[in-house]
Amino acid sequence: MIDWSGIFHIMATPFLDDGRLDVEGIPRLVDRVLATGVRGITILGIAGEAHRLTDEERRRVVEQVVKEVAGRVPVAVGVSASGTHLAQAFARTSREHGADAVMVAPPNGSRNLDLVAEYYHAVADAARVPIVLQDEPVTTQVTMPAPFIARVVSEIAAIEAVKLEEAPTLPKITRLRALVTRPIAIFGGLGGVYFFEELSRGADGAMTGFPYPEALEAIRDRFIAGRRADARALFYRWLPLIRYESQPGAVPGTSMAIRKEILRRRGFLATAYVRPPATTLDAGTLAELDELLAAVAADTP
Repeated sequence: MIDWSGIFHIMATPFLDDGRLDVEGIPRLVDRVLATGVRGITILGIAGEAHRLTDEERRRVVEQVVKEVAGRVPVAVGVSASGTHLAQAFARTSREHGADAVMVAPPNGSRNLDLVAEYYHAVADAARVPIVLQDEPVTTQVTMPAPFIARVVSEIAAIEAVKLEEAPTLPKITRLRALVTRPIAIFGGLGGVYFFEELSRGADGAMTGFPYPEALEAIRDRFIAGRRADARALFYRWLPLIRYESQPGAVPGTSMAIRKEILRRRGFLATAYVRPPATTLDAGTLAELDELLAAVAADTP
């Protein structure tokens, strides 16, 4: 049984400077992430540049991450795809290589929610592991209202968590909590920009690639301990970096480049390479990042 709570870090995919997959860098990245105290790892999400990986690269990432994690925390694998058969194949491969769960967003551009529901049923049948339903309309261009999500959750027992990323996330958390008829975990995303308020609305944690996951864990620890003011103060301390790093509208361009640059500086990645088409950080952005890190992240929580 997966403990769906706390921070599930969405892992970046490491590359070498020539753009090849940095397979040898995966163990270091996994160990650095786990050292921050996260409760789980999610791979091959949007922030993992999954859409820029070959099928063989996807397989190698899953295989290497599961091997390195070695059961220390759950590993969820993004298997979203434009077609049902492709998502099913990704899900089977993930299960066969030891994934604990899969994360599934609707097919891009789908307008018929009945077909979206059929897609989730089909992927669940193929996956045969717990599912995280990802609600991310900016990328998918699919809006799933809370009643629809509650319906799919009621129909598919394998769905154990929902990742809500339709801003504003806060009223949707409240609506979904009121509609679901069984226990379900709810995670925020969006780089953590609404994390404190999401906790206040009943979120169980966050799934995000924010490059200081220990900061988000510390905020949640204070919150669940009843130290609301301390949690809020710590969130406000980190919010300037969360805001700057997320760069709304730029994913996976500027936002991904900034995130990988921070991870490189922290020693999580050997390079900050983002596969093209991608934004190169200019001197002004790097200077702003220097100033922000000095002000916000000089010491971890």
